[in-house]
Amino acid sequence: MPEIIIDEEFRNLLPALDGETYAWLEESILENGCWTPLVLWDGILIDGHNRYEICVKHDVTFNTIDMEFDSRDGVLVWIISTQVARRNMTPFQLSYYRGLHYMADKRVQGTNNQYVKQSESGQSDPFQGRTASRLAMQYKVSPKTIRRDAVVAEAISAIGRASPDAMRSILSGNVSISRKQLKELADGPEDGAADIAARIDDGEFKRGQATRPSAGDGIAVNGPEGSGMHPLGADFFKVMEGFSSDMRRLFTSGGEEGLKIVFRSYMDRLEGLYERL
Repeated sequence: MPEIIIDEEFRNLLPALDGETYAWLEESILENGCWTPLVLWDGILIDGHNRYEICVKHDVTFNTIDMEFDSRDGVLVWIISTQVARRNMTPFQLSYYRGLHYMADKRVQGTNNQYVKQSESGQSDPFQGRTASRLAMQYKVSPKTIRRDAVVAEAISAIGRASPDAMRSILSGNVSISRKQLKELADGPEDGAADIAARIDDGEFKRGQATRPSAGDGIAVNGPEGSGMHPLGADFFKVMEGFSSDMRRLFTSGGEEGLKIVFRSYMDRLEGLYERL
């Protein structure tokens, strides 16, 4: 077998496969061999960590292919784009990887003296738009969402620098942490992330389970006049009332472009409310 370098940042970039999926992959490789080549960059494994682990464990032969990149950030962008397209990810995981993609792409552009000023000013941009706008088109979200994702990614990465295990727990869903907490971490000192990481490692954070809201959950499900309304309830119903009014008008007399604009506008407003939770 060729000598392969394992880079911890690349290995920890994506959440581990769950036990059932890993077992299926292992069984498939034992029965059929490892048909998909592992991908290397300068001898460093950048795609196929699970396959490599299984092949080494069972002495299964595998093939490799080499790819060329100008920098680690170029590798990060490739890994994220490849894996996000390949895996079925949760919304939170997608937010993290979109944010990582944004930050890495900005650094890649920052080393490209020919384009960096033009790209970020939106003029003569070889990527047809600023970084956030371009990635928003790629991932089918708004530029504002991409910039918010960068805050999430920055905070989780800070936690990961303190404890890779804590970061993996967050990304796997075994630990629940709010976007509000992540934003505070991103705006605060580095030791804040280290404190959160230590608490996760000590088991102080428990897995969160989403539940459907009911009248007893503090969210007014029957309208803004309900009792015990969540603090965001009034803002939420105000947004939805405006959305209903605009949609009735546009479905009657508007075209598709108008509908798209309204949908995007209200999606951004709902994302803003979500960030406040």
